[in-house]
Amino acid sequence: MALPPDAEVLYRSLFAAYPDALLLVDAAGTIAMGNPAASRLLGYSAEELAGMSVDALVPNAIRPRHAAYREAYSHEPRPRPMGTTQAELVARRRDGSHVMVEIALSPLQDHGLPYVVAAVRGIEAYPRMQQALQRARYSEFVAQMGRLAVDTRDPALLLSEVPKVAAQALQLDRAEVYLLEANQLEFRMAGGVGLGHEQCLGSKVANRPDTAPGFVLARGAALSVADYRSERDFPVPAAYFEQGLVCGMAVPLSDRGQTVGVLAVHSRRAKRFDDDEVRFLRSLSNLLAASLQRAHTEEALKHSQRLESVGQLTGGIAHDFNNLLTVIQGNLQVLEEHPAIARDDDAQQLLASAARASRRGAELTGKLLTFSRRQVLSPSRVDVAALVESLADMLRRTLDQRVRIEVDAAGSLACMADAGQLEAALLNLAINARDAMPEGGTLAFACRASGRFSPELADELGVAAHTGAAYVEIDVVDTGRGMSEAVRARAFEPFFTTKEIGRGTGLGLATVYGFVKQSHGAVQLRTAPGVGTTVTLVLPRFDASGAAPAAKSHAGAAVPRGLKVLLVEDESEVRSVVRNHLVALGCRVSDCATAEQALARLAEDTDHDLLLSDIALGPGLRGTELAREVKERLPHFAVLLMSGYSAELLATQGAGAPEPQWLRKPFGRTELAQAIARALGARDRSA
Repeated sequence: MALPPDAEVLYRSLFAAYPDALLLVDAAGTIAMGNPAASRLLGYSAEELAGMSVDALVPNAIRPRHAAYREAYSHEPRPRPMGTTQAELVARRRDGSHVMVEIALSPLQDHGLPYVVAAVRGIEAYPRMQQALQRARYSEFVAQMGRLAVDTRDPALLLSEVPKVAAQALQLDRAEVYLLEANQLEFRMAGGVGLGHEQCLGSKVANRPDTAPGFVLARGAALSVADYRSERDFPVPAAYFEQGLVCGMAVPLSDRGQTVGVLAVHSRRAKRFDDDEVRFLRSLSNLLAASLQRAHTEEALKHSQRLESVGQLTGGIAHDFNNLLTVIQGNLQVLEEHPAIARDDDAQQLLASAARASRRGAELTGKLLTFSRRQVLSPSRVDVAALVESLADMLRRTLDQRVRIEVDAAGSLACMADAGQLEAALLNLAINARDAMPEGGTLAFACRASGRFSPELADELGVAAHTGAAYVEIDVVDTGRGMSEAVRARAFEPFFTTKEIGRGTGLGLATVYGFVKQSHGAVQLRTAPGVGTTVTLVLPRFDASGAAPAAKSHAGAAVPRGLKVLLVEDESEVRSVVRNHLVALGCRVSDCATAEQALARLAEDTDHDLLLSDIALGPGLRGTELAREVKERLPHFAVLLMSGYSAELLATQGAGAPEPQWLRKPFGRTELAQAIARALGARDRSA
């Protein structure tokens, strides 16, 4: 039925003015006409829409399914809304992009017209839909960084990519990552995008509340600034204004309660950051912090494993070398007392020189044992302040006068450690500091109680990051040349040294590391070229309930004449030397090469006073097992064990078992006599 002229104009005007896109589609799926809203939404002119198949507006992936649906709908047309709650619909624009839509179908067959009106509404403009899409977009960026964090083991790549992703996702102009340096006094810019000329990667910013990253760190929470010109909480860097930056946001980089840096973003356009944007930036920062901490932990583990492997190797070498030194020193002592040589001054000088060299060899193996943590320590209460003050007084008299010594060790502070080894460790560090300051400088000692550690130190100590004041920290700080990162990474390795040939063995820091680790503590090294070095020793604080009684001295003790000794030593040359020492001390000696031979001997003859056995006896029973068997069978026996190192002894003691007396190789006749006196005294006390 033809419309009146004025009605047709009215309907065309309504069709054109309708705010949603309207498409008039025939039964074959051909578009008869579209309104201006359809042109704006889909990108086609009205002329292009007329005669176009509606399938062209459907994404390629679902076009076959859409054709089947349209065919079924043409047989039973009815009013129907689509894309509201049941499913998401997507229309394809002229430029190939997609837009989410809602569609309402209204058939006109009941009015005698062979068309369907499709009302198409783009729903991306809905605030709730925009928010959902934005959240999905942020989630995809975070997932992208998560995949990168899993795939890569290089933290530098993440430090490069995270600022780029933050700036791209938030559509901002600048982003940067600040990492807190080990000294906790400054930040280093470790990654960034859109940086100005005044700043570059590696530049430093002080860690103070009056700096932008320092303020965020002190605040401990996300910071959003809508207008830098009106900011009053911290001085806004002039570089921000020079770059035209108007506003910004920053969040701490935190992992396991430990803040390691700051992630910041900035914009040249005024805006207020909403909760979704803050959550997105916080998600990125948490991911980056966790990845950095993982990398640090893995590197620390690798370093620890490397040092442990080297320690096992050096400990074994030192053990074997101590056996050789025992033979050398014993034979030198016999030669020194030989009548033909006793009157020869030249020979005596040669023997004395050889004895000095063997003692230096023993000192070297002692350092190796300390590094490998196979040295027996005698931990006791150590007044840290008194020890450091005494050491500082000695250093003031002996070091170059251009080296100024400072001490901050006020108050009563005691740790549990071997006093001699601790003093030697601090002296080692002081000598290293002196060598790092050839033109003079400051060497400072500082002591304090501590129970708050970085995640790396907490992992090394096997404690929580916040333990209370259960440890003592001793800082040795110099203002010398410092170390490069490559040198710092190898500083604790034995025999690694940067000194010229003849000025160092490379065992200084290695022995410090071994001593502190064996004392159930940790070592932290902070250094950089040109800024000096700080070595921090972390040792257990003294617990009065664990104090042990002082050992009785046997320095001048004599061995009873006629003492009957059962000697067990698998190395024939060492056995011969020790037998000679015992005979010279007036002992009656029977010797065996293995524990099994010793037990067989004792089964026939129990008339012995002392068992003197090496710990490592090759295959079969160890010396510690032999000692335990003998003490069970013959309680009146005194037991003295000897070894090139003592880890074997410590690792085999049962809970509650009395600790046998022991003697470390190499030893001379005097040390052997003192050890025998200790063993006899221990037997008498237990009886």
